[in-house]
Amino acid sequence: MGFGDLLADTGKSALNSWLETRSYIAGYAPSQADVAVYKAVSSAPDAAKYPYAARWYNHITSYEAEFGSLTGDASTPLDTYGPEGTPSATETVAAPPAAAEEDDDDVDLFGSDDEVDEEAEKLKAQRLEEYNKKKAGKVKPAAKSLVTMDVKPWDDETDMKELEEKVRSIEKDGLVWGASQLVAIGFGIKKLQINLVVEDEKVSTDELQQQIEEFEDHVQSTDIQAMQKL
Repeated sequence: MGFGDLLADTGKSALNSWLETRSYIAGYAPSQADVAVYKAVSSAPDAAKYPYAARWYNHITSYEAEFGSLTGDASTPLDTYGPEGTPSATETVAAPPAAAEEDDDDVDLFGSDDEVDEEAEKLKAQRLEEYNKKKAGKVKPAAKSLVTMDVKPWDDETDMKELEEKVRSIEKDGLVWGASQLVAIGFGIKKLQINLVVEDEKVSTDELQQQIEEFEDHVQSTDIQAMQKL
């Protein structure tokens, strides 16, 4: 069934309801499921009518440059996602099958308790060692933030295309530029509203704002409109 026509209000409404209790279309991280639905939606949903869908859309936009590397099968049909589609990761996961019962012939009815305890302790130590190795090999993911920044020009004669090009020309390790739009602020003046994802330990938003404001021929000021941890 899926969401239906995501360009129509019915589809966007179904998507909004689906995302009310979820961060992603399926699972707990961005995947090809999000990519497929994102492309079908085409443009950011109206935040007033579909707040949860709009939040998700803006968030997935920050991964646009990484779509090809996200997990999942890109060939999976769109209608398998959403209501009555592919089960979400919040649904109950079936318990692993129980270990096969031992054959009666293998059970030592006269074995001593010491032998049983020794074998159990050996197995416990082996599992503990495997767990510690696995834990030591895991790399903690870098803390990231999704930021929406406003960049205001001097007047209505400012070339906004050049302004955006200058903003996007800033490259830093841990900085990814996302989608943008021009928002009217009055008297024929429009501001640039742009999304970006930063690694918190690598990129300071204060320093980034100062660097943008150095384009003083185009930029009057900058503001952080919104910020959320990923």
